[in-house]
Amino acid sequence: MSGHSKWATIKHKKGALDAKRGKIFTRLIKEISIAAKSGGDPDTNPRLRTAIAAAKAENMPADNIKRAVQRGTGELPGATYEEFSLEGYGPGGVAVLIDINTDNRNRTVSEIRHVFQKNGGNMASAGAVAYMFHKKGDIVLPKSAATADDLMNIIIEAGGEDEPIDDGENWEILTAPASYESMVEAIKKAGITPLSSSVAMIPDTYIKLEGASANTMIRLMEALEEHDDVQNVHSNFDIDQKLLEEVAG
Repeated sequence: MSGHSKWATIKHKKGALDAKRGKIFTRLIKEISIAAKSGGDPDTNPRLRTAIAAAKAENMPADNIKRAVQRGTGELPGATYEEFSLEGYGPGGVAVLIDINTDNRNRTVSEIRHVFQKNGGNMASAGAVAYMFHKKGDIVLPKSAATADDLMNIIIEAGGEDEPIDDGENWEILTAPASYESMVEAIKKAGITPLSSSVAMIPDTYIKLEGASANTMIRLMEALEEHDDVQNVHSNFDIDQKLLEEVAG
């Protein structure tokens, strides 16, 4: 399984702690508001539909969701968020791509640069690493949930083509972004609950990290994800699952 998916699975396990910190709600509200700029009707706005579904999965109150949509459409006053990406490198030349939602670009860029410097990485210019990543739906399932043949049938029926990836403990299914919603729906309809699912920037290749470099990379990931203006962090590191769980636990 990819480093991205190992990390996503561990973050899912830590979700309750993140929710207590209020990080999940903050990020979801920003995503809903930005998505709603393109239209406040989730039936005609796939990005908003996905954001609202994610908010409901985290038990966000309906009133909070409604207000976030209204702030995005301009029906209610509120902060104006700008979204953009920042790029950088971690230990061992690992590529890092960060999705930002902020109401103050200069402040955020300065703070993210500081996070890199403090945690063994460095910022890079626009385009330095983005070309290494491609947007895909990424769904992780417990290995015990289904056989490879059963999953392949679900994938084909949902319009997918790629075979599930077997890492020994979990299945990983990659889809085209346009097929992501229907794939998640098909999997849930089959009675399977994903360990994690998102539309993410998946790297073409991975860099294996061990020892001190792996520890430093995990600290960098956690520090970046702690920042209030960071929506998602994508990277091409590959670290042993056991070490990830020990250090990030």
